[in-house]
Amino acid sequence: MSRIGKLPINVPAGVTVNLKDDVVTVKGPKGELSQYVNPLISIAVENGQITLSRNSDEKQERAFHGLYRSLINNMVVGVSEGYKKELELVGVGYRAANNGNIIELSLGYTHPIYMQLPPEIKIETKSERNKNPLIILESCDKQLLGQVCSKIRSFRKPEPYKGKGIKFVGEIIRRKSGKSAGAK
Repeated sequence: MSRIGKLPINVPAGVTVNLKDDVVTVKGPKGELSQYVNPLISIAVENGQITLSRNSDEKQERAFHGLYRSLINNMVVGVSEGYKKELELVGVGYRAANNGNIIELSLGYTHPIYMQLPPEIKIETKSERNKNPLIILESCDKQLLGQVCSKIRSFRKPEPYKGKGIKFVGEIIRRKSGKSAGAK
């Protein structure tokens, strides 16, 4: 993984990067993000590129080098292009609806589940006839988007027998055979 930290990060047009007191702030058309960087890692912004370097080859510094390079790259991509995740509700009677930044999920429990989303996340729900309902989440913050998707998925994880639950679009669920396969 040491090769990852050495790659420079290209800063696209319309994105500004500021360094102040070990805090990197990236501002672009989709939003603004900031990240603290350990003082063991030095950052240079020049000619539309961000380069990170470390002072020694200690294990902790090498780990920080790759970590902060990935975090800053995710910030640059997030404020310029943004991130998008799609969740699919598989199951009879499973529904999703949103009212502003509040999502209402009907997942086969005795009560609906309401969840307040952070203001940085944009949500859209789609329910078409003969198709599974979709939840589409967009944000410039990759980490926050992943946490929210994980929280929504935790309400009803996909089970291996029928495949019912909340899953990511394109995710493959390993299926198990039922009782009849083992009884002989």
